[in-house]
Amino acid sequence: MSFRTLKYLSFVHSAIYTALIVIAIAGVLDDVKYVLGWCHGIGWIVMSLLCVDAVRRRVIPLWLGVMVAVVGGVGPFAGTIGFVYAERRPRAASRIPQRDMV
Repeated sequence: MSFRTLKYLSFVHSAIYTALIVIAIAGVLDDVKYVLGWCHGIGWIVMSLLCVDAVRRRVIPLWLGVMVAVVGGVGPFAGTIGFVYAERRPRAASRIPQRDMV
């Protein structure tokens, strides 16, 4: 799994979470809220496992893996922001393979 793929999966996970929050606050569409809740929960588990593997393979730094796996269950925005930060940080960006950066 590449840095770029993980970054985009993190954006998708954040979008699902945003939709879940909006629908929960609006108090409508209980069936959609149920599905989005499951997608968020399963998405967090999958993202966590993928990021743990990516940390082991040195695709992403440990701090980013922690942001996704620990903080991401409550707020996946932290992981998404972490990916953007890691990509733009000069020292860290030099360690990310250039073919994965877009």
